[in-house]
Amino acid sequence: MNVFNRYQSALITLVSWAALSQPLQALQVRVNPQSAQLGDTISVQIQVNTPEPPTVQMGNSTYPAFPLSPNRFRALVPSSPLDRPGTWSIEVQGDGTSETVRVQMGDRSFPTQSIWFSESDAAIRGTDYEFDRVDEFKRLVTPQKFWNGPFLRPNSGYVSTIFGVQRYYNGEFAENYYHRGVDYAAPTGSPVVAPAAGRISLVGKEANGFELHGNTIGLDHGQGILSIFIHLHTIKVQEGEMVKAGQVIGTVGSTGTSTGPHLHWGLYVNGVAVDPVPWRFEGIE
Repeated sequence: MNVFNRYQSALITLVSWAALSQPLQALQVRVNPQSAQLGDTISVQIQVNTPEPPTVQMGNSTYPAFPLSPNRFRALVPSSPLDRPGTWSIEVQGDGTSETVRVQMGDRSFPTQSIWFSESDAAIRGTDYEFDRVDEFKRLVTPQKFWNGPFLRPNSGYVSTIFGVQRYYNGEFAENYYHRGVDYAAPTGSPVVAPAAGRISLVGKEANGFELHGNTIGLDHGQGILSIFIHLHTIKVQEGEMVKAGQVIGTVGSTGTSTGPHLHWGLYVNGVAVDPVPWRFEGIE
């Protein structure tokens, strides 16, 4: 080996040792979208050097991070019309260090709607049974991810009430309320399809005490993402059943406290009702 080759070999060895001695860049964090508006879901993707899941916090809330690939995780942070706009600080801890990322949360103007119920409907307050079952459903955080890609429209009817609407009920303003979903007006008996794959984790019937919600289906898409469908006419699934995106799970009705046939679809992220529209048109991954 000549002098040049020996020098080249030694240089390569030196560079290799230097590269090995340098730690990999730890705790890389990326958020999407960086500029959001109230009702959006914020995706926080984290790259770490170890298989240990990172911790994601904002204020007093902690959000679970689930693996996307080796050493890569994703947490979902919900927002609602009840939150304050401005600069949101999300703290991520992992690899023995922490990083704070900031999201610009824009304000959003939500319309106001007046709803008038008959005297008998206005007297309905719901049962402890239905509230307990629905609250239990909204707390689900299943480790598996069942959904894939953008969500489907659950019914072909026209949108009669958008997400986030504020309301007067029989002339009285509802404090700390917002419409926690999207309403599709359609004839009784129109099909309701699963917007994404998941497990049927709640079936509630008006005849069994679901006085306010009416006939109800709760669909667990996994990792804290939940769909709820209320005021149904018929239910075509059973609790524990796995369903595919586009599968018929029930039909539109006007059960419970309802002013006419429609489907109410609510989408919950870690217990907070978010706007389903971005999930349909952009998808959250």
